[in-house]
Amino acid sequence: MPQPPAQVTAAEISRIAGVTRATVSNWRRRHDDFPAPSGGTDSSPLYDLVDVRKWLGARGHASTTDPAEELRTTLRLHPGGGGMTGALLPLALATARRTPEERTALAGLSDAELVARADRAVADLAELVPGAEAVHFVAHDVDVLRALLRCVQDDASGEAALAVLAERELEDSAASGTYRTPVQLADLVARLVPGPYAQVMDPACGSGSLLSAAARRGATVLYGQDSVPVQAQRSAVSLLLVAPDADITVRAGDSLRADAFGGITVDAVLCNPPYGDRDWGHDELAYDARWAYGVPPRAESELAWVQHALSHLVPGGHAVLLLPPATASRASGRRVRMELIRSGALRAVVALPPGAAAPFHVGLQIWVLRRPEPAGRAHTSVLFVDTSETAADAGTQTGGTASGTRTGRTPLNWTALTETALTQWSAFAKDPDTYADEPGTARAVPVVDLLDDVVDLSPARHVRASRTDIAPTALAREADEVRRRLVAGAKSLGEAAGYDDWSAAGPAPRVWRTATASDLSRGGALTLLRTAPDSKGSAGAAPVAAVLTGLDIARGTAPSGDPSGLRADGAPVIAAGDVLVRAVAGGSGAMARVADGADSGALLGQQVHLFRPDPARLDPWFLAGFLGAEENIASASTGSTVLHVSPGRLRVPLLPLEEQRRYGEAFRRVHALRTEAARATELAEETARLLVGGLTGGGLVPSAPAAAGSGTSAESV
Repeated sequence: MPQPPAQVTAAEISRIAGVTRATVSNWRRRHDDFPAPSGGTDSSPLYDLVDVRKWLGARGHASTTDPAEELRTTLRLHPGGGGMTGALLPLALATARRTPEERTALAGLSDAELVARADRAVADLAELVPGAEAVHFVAHDVDVLRALLRCVQDDASGEAALAVLAERELEDSAASGTYRTPVQLADLVARLVPGPYAQVMDPACGSGSLLSAAARRGATVLYGQDSVPVQAQRSAVSLLLVAPDADITVRAGDSLRADAFGGITVDAVLCNPPYGDRDWGHDELAYDARWAYGVPPRAESELAWVQHALSHLVPGGHAVLLLPPATASRASGRRVRMELIRSGALRAVVALPPGAAAPFHVGLQIWVLRRPEPAGRAHTSVLFVDTSETAADAGTQTGGTASGTRTGRTPLNWTALTETALTQWSAFAKDPDTYADEPGTARAVPVVDLLDDVVDLSPARHVRASRTDIAPTALAREADEVRRRLVAGAKSLGEAAGYDDWSAAGPAPRVWRTATASDLSRGGALTLLRTAPDSKGSAGAAPVAAVLTGLDIARGTAPSGDPSGLRADGAPVIAAGDVLVRAVAGGSGAMARVADGADSGALLGQQVHLFRPDPARLDPWFLAGFLGAEENIASASTGSTVLHVSPGRLRVPLLPLEEQRRYGEAFRRVHALRTEAARATELAEETARLLVGGLTGGGLVPSAPAAAGSGTSAESV
């Protein structure tokens, strides 16, 4: 049966040609021979891919096609769609293992020869990659095969091809729990296992991040299992590429219900398991031998994973798991937590700040466990570490303010976070009896103090420093430093408030011609972008990036949204200079802002409109100022209870670029005023908190009244 002609959107044409959407719009208007739409709607036309490629080739644009983008587009247009992922993952491995000369030779094969060669290459990997034995390519797969070959030729490591293939089926999702572990966090987890280790297991291996980190630490035997077959395939392929000399075994299947490695014990288990899974097998596994510390309640799947990890350790081996904070305090898991403490299996809990890993709005925790040895020493304490303040203390190194105060838009300081966690854990693991607490950061808590009615293992509960824990002289120095920063912040606020470079327009307000954003978009002066609300679609931008939300704009904070649920191919990537406008009006805070370096690379949230101006025609700050104006927002909003902003209806004055820049500079200074005011408020709150805590805790005392005759008397106050 003949295949229907492949069709592409204007956005895909821009990616194929390596140009902006505005350029494609200009081509459509200015070139009579530009391919006519062959489908879609007036607002979202579709174009025949063959005709588009011919047109681009005739003008020399085809050569700019990015191989990864071509693979992405070809895969979307293939009749098999995302179902091709499982077949192409092992082929990507086989192709990446070839020499450049061999890949060049493959590109010269006929279609039939290429299909046959691909079949044989995947069959050779049947013992290494789960599901490879069932792969069989047919004639209409040839376009995808050639696109994959070009992608690997462009990036011989194979990582670009793996990323494209994984995007559709492996998109991070709160529903499926398939979160990727960031590289920095994976390295920290791997380094929390004391000393060298050779054999390591990850029973929920996902894309293989933790096992890759273990391989970088010297592990030579890697076991992985994942319930999502395509995850297991990708993990196997990725590990075989990054650790070709290691002994790698990856299996597909549910580790709790169908353990592929029953009876195997290893030196270390690293795991970032699914969270909040009530269908983990509670009923059928009620009498499982792994539950040595108590049967996990139905709502405590995380404690099932903890005990599964311990069951695969040799005596004295370590398990490091990334868990949600509720695991440390939910009432239903109290008995299991109690037994983990009593037995000495739980050794440390490290709290991470929000943003360290998806879901980004939650501060996850790292649990470090050790399988007790029959004749080993009894452990009488558990280490608790809170890295949230350390990670926030980024200062100017990571984009903080000159005063060292962390604003909401400062990125995590991974270097400081990692150093804090490793330093405290190493000192505790070396000799728990002589370990010295660090107030506010780490504390070794006696076991007897943990075995209360709640058995709450939240680090914040045990680590937060009381002002009585700090020497009065140190507390006084800290109070002076915070007060000094407040004075500096107040000075900066005063300088921002001192901007007065404006004057009256005259006896009457100025009147100017305006154009709607839709008009400006049609004229190529700006591009309007919005994230698709559908969570099911072809892949595009990396799903692990943070998402900029409307709340981030209102608060002036860094992108903090969770990418799960977004259509990856419909979530634009923010660039510096983009103008971002909240899609829902109302509430406090700014309605618009200009993206800077902290926003660059984030994904656009569903409740945000993105305006990408042509800098030769529109000044970004000028645009942001007028788009976010209260009257403009009100006139472009619809609804009664919830006001939705219609971006195309927002109006912008038509002014020369030089005059736009004058307005833009004024709007930028107003934005700085708002930012400095928020920073001064934050510092004032911190100063007040510190002083009140010091006075009530006894570390600080009010100054004595001035001596008689020296000025003010006590009676005159």
